[in-house]
Amino acid sequence: MSTINATLFSKASAEVIDLHRFFVNWFVPGRADKVDFDRFERAMGDGLSMVAPDGKVLDRAAVVDHVRSSRATCDDGFAISIEDIRPGWQSADTIVVFYVEAQQRAGKHSRRQSSAVFTTSSSAPNGVEWRHLHETWLQVPER
Repeated sequence: MSTINATLFSKASAEVIDLHRFFVNWFVPGRADKVDFDRFERAMGDGLSMVAPDGKVLDRAAVVDHVRSSRATCDDGFAISIEDIRPGWQSADTIVVFYVEAQQRAGKHSRRQSSAVFTTSSSAPNGVEWRHLHETWLQVPER
């Protein structure tokens, strides 16, 4: 991996971790008032698309609206961990990153395999913006 691509992977990895930290803070009532939602919107690139774990395809507006309306909807035990983050295809300004997202919500566990496409952006929080996200259930939330 070249220095430029190693730097791009580092920025994308930091963005994956930081955005999921944002989610935990945004979704937990005791933390939500201290979170800047603009951080999330700045990270979501124009034309963003997402394939949710249930197969639904969402555009940027739907993703932003869903996250905005989900503020303070989880309990204090809500947690997300990012595992097995690794680079995929990449060019000078675009990278695919793979990772596993593990969640604990209301005492129940779930896991999803994710792949995300990032492009460089000087206005995004970590210097990269989300362009596409695809999530697939590895472990459906327990009932």
